[in-house]
Amino acid sequence: MESNRNAVRDLVADPDHGALPVLLLALTVVTGVVDAVSILSLGRVFVANMTGNVVFVGFALAGAPGFSLAASLWALIGFLVGALAAGPLTARIEDRRRLFAVATALEVALLAAAFGLLAGPAGPHPHGRVADGTAALLAVALGLQNAVVRRLAVPDLTTTVLTMTLTGIAADLRRGGWTTAARRLLAVIAMFAGAVVGAVLVLHTDPRWALLLALVLTAVVAVGAFAEAAAGVRKQRR
Repeated sequence: MESNRNAVRDLVADPDHGALPVLLLALTVVTGVVDAVSILSLGRVFVANMTGNVVFVGFALAGAPGFSLAASLWALIGFLVGALAAGPLTARIEDRRRLFAVATALEVALLAAAFGLLAGPAGPHPHGRVADGTAALLAVALGLQNAVVRRLAVPDLTTTVLTMTLTGIAADLRRGGWTTAARRLLAVIAMFAGAVVGAVLVLHTDPRWALLLALVLTAVVAVGAFAEAAAGVRKQRR
């Protein structure tokens, strides 16, 4: 029982990563919500999972119906732009917690811009340039997030890709500790939950509600990240 309590505590206040694991799990939920918006409302395009998006580009080039080549390409370009923009950011900000805080604040701004496009005259189910622009903005945000999360290097929490996470759950089932298995499983559950909630909002209400949810969740993560960074600074001064 004591070991289980310690493992749960480590998820919330990891000795090496502080509250970052919980904040990254929240961003994993955001990923599921955002991809629900992009796939179901912007023309079957991934903005977080570029493996799937590259496959979608192939489908579109082959002439498969229902796939937008333009939206997929713009998302791919946007993702690379976001990842590229993270380079100077990671070079200038050495403190991992402050880097995460600044990156999530920028992600909030990008999601807000995408929400503004969906709230415009084109409506919640845009086509053409508006849909492509929305997908590109969302992809920039997720590309930035991916690059920064990669720099944070919190084990088993990538926020967007679950292939290796699922592989790790199966391959290391006997060797992995409780905390490792819990993180991996929670990452899968988080993205699944985000996808379900996002899909329900898109299909039964309005895609803007789904994107607003992603925006609010990311803003909460940003506040938590700045609080975590401030706590780290206070700890260093002691």
